[in-house]
Amino acid sequence: MIQRIQTIYLFVSAVLSVVALCMPVGHFYTDTAVSQLTVLSVIASDATVDYTPWPLCALLSVSALLPFVAIFLYKTRMKQIRVTAGGSVALLLSVLAGIIYVYSLSPAYGSFTPSWTVCLPLISLICNWLAIRGIRKDEKLVRSYNTIR
Repeated sequence: MIQRIQTIYLFVSAVLSVVALCMPVGHFYTDTAVSQLTVLSVIASDATVDYTPWPLCALLSVSALLPFVAIFLYKTRMKQIRVTAGGSVALLLSVLAGIIYVYSLSPAYGSFTPSWTVCLPLISLICNWLAIRGIRKDEKLVRSYNTIR
């Protein structure tokens, strides 16, 4: 069952999470300086690095790893659903952590302008939801075959 559509959804979700992990989240602007927010640190204009948002990196790493694990759990569909749901929870927590970090760091670094990569965890969340739907559909199909026997 590795050739099913949910495998593609899980793979796209994992790739989007890796891209979101590697790209900057946005920039903080003041009148004189520009600071860059990544998932691991805030790089100020004077090249100082503040590693405050490391939990955001950890959550995105987990949300990138879990879809890869779920792809190879195709023989146990209920476990695959649980792992995919755990990845969805990690994605939601990473979005929430990103919002919290932006609001907590704004007074120190200035106004925030998000990058295009902010929407990647949300698209990944949609892919996870579509994968769960496909896995449930397969589970329902297998159970209907068992009732015919």
